[in-house]
Amino acid sequence: MTMKVLKSWLFLMTTTIRLTKVSSFLSPNPTNRSLSSVLKMSTTSAISSWSDLQSVSSKTVVGAALKKEQESRLAGAGAAFVQNKLRLFGSADIPKLTLYRDHAGWCPYCQKTMLLIEEKRIPINIELVPMRSYGDKSESFLKIVPSGLLPALVVETSDGRKQTITESQVIMELLDQWHPVEDGYKQMLPSNEDIEGQKRYNQLANLERELFSWWCNLIFRPEGPMSSGGMIGKLMGSSEMSGAMQGFLDCLEKVDNALASTSGPWFYDTADHPTMIDFVYVSHVERMLASCAFWKGLDLRSAEYKRQLPALNKWLDAFEKRECYLAFKSDYYTHVRDIPPQYGPGYDGGFEENRKKYQASITGKDNKSWDLPLSFDDPLQPLLKGPPLPLCVLKASGIKGDNGEVGVEGTTYENADPGKLAEACRHMAAWKLAANGDNVSKFAARGGPDGAKNPRKRFGAELADPYAQPDTALIPLVDMALKLVCGALLAKGGNTEHQAALTEMKTGLEESIDNNKGRNVASGKYCFIS
Repeated sequence: MTMKVLKSWLFLMTTTIRLTKVSSFLSPNPTNRSLSSVLKMSTTSAISSWSDLQSVSSKTVVGAALKKEQESRLAGAGAAFVQNKLRLFGSADIPKLTLYRDHAGWCPYCQKTMLLIEEKRIPINIELVPMRSYGDKSESFLKIVPSGLLPALVVETSDGRKQTITESQVIMELLDQWHPVEDGYKQMLPSNEDIEGQKRYNQLANLERELFSWWCNLIFRPEGPMSSGGMIGKLMGSSEMSGAMQGFLDCLEKVDNALASTSGPWFYDTADHPTMIDFVYVSHVERMLASCAFWKGLDLRSAEYKRQLPALNKWLDAFEKRECYLAFKSDYYTHVRDIPPQYGPGYDGGFEENRKKYQASITGKDNKSWDLPLSFDDPLQPLLKGPPLPLCVLKASGIKGDNGEVGVEGTTYENADPGKLAEACRHMAAWKLAANGDNVSKFAARGGPDGAKNPRKRFGAELADPYAQPDTALIPLVDMALKLVCGALLAKGGNTEHQAALTEMKTGLEESIDNNKGRNVASGKYCFIS
């Protein structure tokens, strides 16, 4: 689910039931009206179950397109998707390769491996396994990979034996080697004859490790004393910065220079597509963008840094126009929640004024970024630099890119029709919610006062803990609220119709949820998005 889609329904729920802002919003006396009479939204009639909502959702052009795409993905076709379990790319043969990767899309090493698979179009089976920070690995997986490391590649040989390979770098190199250019696959590494290309690859790989080290030093340790900010500091209007900040920015400048040395946006200009070294970088750079903004007040996509690091930003722009990258890309909120369980806590520091502003924006505490009406785009993490929704949704909705074509990658959507885009986002969110409403309600109810208790053990990602118990008393109320939200999301038409649906949703909440329970219901939204 893209950030835009997630916000589309999450903000509805947030705005309408957050009692800290509307203390008199909900009636103190719950009504005994039947659910079917409460859930009468502007485009539906007597909706009383998730199956009814799912049926209505599937009849929208967006829902129909998503259902068709889902069926295609189950058959091993369709577009890249974080939970795909089979990729055939037109092959009629059953793949002999199986990749084990993390279920939630948190693992940067799994992400870069999947990007190479998608770009090379390698037929493969995929098994989804939880990371240690949010679940137990199955015994069947641990028999194959006793260390529990992800990603892992299982290769079935011609005589039926199976071999297991771990370490993303090794897996990616072997996949490239086993699927050569002469067989019609894209080349991801310099050839054995390309001595200069191999030398450049090794230099770039070493630079990536240097950048990763500086990032860890900056984010996961308290910053040291301030000193002269150097050239970048002066350009950014800051006379002082820590040594860790200076070292990180200096290293980013080296990366920018390496990208600027090629004629295209990628680290190699021998191809018109990203290669393995681009994937090695991008999964961690993506996390650097979120963590630097949140913990250090450093927005590397801002106008100032686009001038200072132009090649790096063009490289990111190029990635964000590719559908297979966007399928695995996460938003800033997700990353600042999933990074600590994997790397440790981030430390506040850097540019304090910006840090406070960015933290408030990312967590929705600025009374703006999570409240209706939403802005067309997000200034901190632009969503329209490429396709903001799956191409099938953009095509079904008739949404044009800035190149004038409907539903294509390779272009921006900054001038797309905001009305069409908003409705498509709402309908996609409704389709996804309706399809799994019961489980979402139970999951979100963990955020209640009697939820999130784990009788077994604690995980680093607390609210994503698969063994945490929901607040059972809260489940029916959360379920009620989510059905009302889903109904409002399904409203067709422009802003007038949408506002009417919001009004009906508000009425439904007023009549259905006790004032004393409203705050607990609202707390469920944080559990869901964590």
